[in-house]
Amino acid sequence: MFNLTLKRNTILAIFLFLSSIGFASQQVSEVAAQPDSSGKKKKEKDPSDSIKKVKLFKDDEPLQMSITADIRAMIGEKKDTVFQKALVRLRLPDSTDAEDEIEIRARGNFRREFCYFPSVMLNFKKKGEKTKLSSLGKIKMVCTCKTGGDFEQLVLKEYLTYKIFNLLTDVSFRVRLTKVNFIDVTNKRKPFQYYGFLIEDVDDVAKRNDCKEYEIKNLNSELTDRKYMTMVNIFQYMIGNLDWSVPGAHNIKFVISRDSGIHRPYAIPYDFDYAGLVDAPYAVPPESIGTTSVTERVYRGYARSPQELNEVVAIFKAKKDSIYALVNNFQPLDKRQKTKMISYLNEFYETINSDRGIRMAFIDNARTN
Repeated sequence: MFNLTLKRNTILAIFLFLSSIGFASQQVSEVAAQPDSSGKKKKEKDPSDSIKKVKLFKDDEPLQMSITADIRAMIGEKKDTVFQKALVRLRLPDSTDAEDEIEIRARGNFRREFCYFPSVMLNFKKKGEKTKLSSLGKIKMVCTCKTGGDFEQLVLKEYLTYKIFNLLTDVSFRVRLTKVNFIDVTNKRKPFQYYGFLIEDVDDVAKRNDCKEYEIKNLNSELTDRKYMTMVNIFQYMIGNLDWSVPGAHNIKFVISRDSGIHRPYAIPYDFDYAGLVDAPYAVPPESIGTTSVTERVYRGYARSPQELNEVVAIFKAKKDSIYALVNNFQPLDKRQKTKMISYLNEFYETINSDRGIRMAFIDNARTN
């Protein structure tokens, strides 16, 4: 049994709280038994209802949380299915503090091997028990790979990459910036605090877009929604990302409309730390592509007509000012990294600002197999 009682006073001195978090929670009714205008008695709400309809990813305010766990045991666990006990604490919008025992595990094959602290999966679910946080279910968190400001900046750039795709389409993974204080329950490691971000679950992406998850592999990208796939191809070119595959469902999730008509699935991209826009020092392009740097753009989409390309390119052009403002106004990112990101985006916009550039990038260099 995970026992943190004796360490509670020490932990409380370290925890950071937010004055407000972007949760849209509901308070438990104090008059649950009072009749409404129809004469019917109102149903008493479950205590966990205060967080059941959380809109966690609607708010851009950084979420501060503290997680106390046996850090060494979590990092050292070889199986990526084994969870460790942890204590999470945060503050709710009604100014009450939420503290809960959860489960946590490291995730990501490469990051578990390479990183000082890998990304994690947070499991708030509890069998047969409802708490203020249990309805959050399982949430992925991207953490700073190694200690030091440079690696923290990489996390911030990957976070912005998700936000850029959010500007282009609602059929995308929303993210929530977090400032996480990790505390080792054994006191063998000093507490460390860095930015990370939470990633929306694919089921929630589907629900927002009146879709459902579509689990399939070996799907040719030309059998997905054509216009959306064109946008994804151009977006991946824009950010310089080659670490993805539709047939292999690698860093891609599928959703499909719930309508009864004939629809093709949407192939939603995620995991952008290998993108040229992020430019992580550990990122290398696939050997099969033949490039030497992830910052070298390669278009991986199939051929489209000029009309199809222009229709999608127009979306990128319309969102340019918003994309640049997103980067330039993002306070946690330092000026040097902002300049580097904008410069990389400038190259993309120079390409799509001419018919010749569009033809050379997306028609002449379209994939054939």
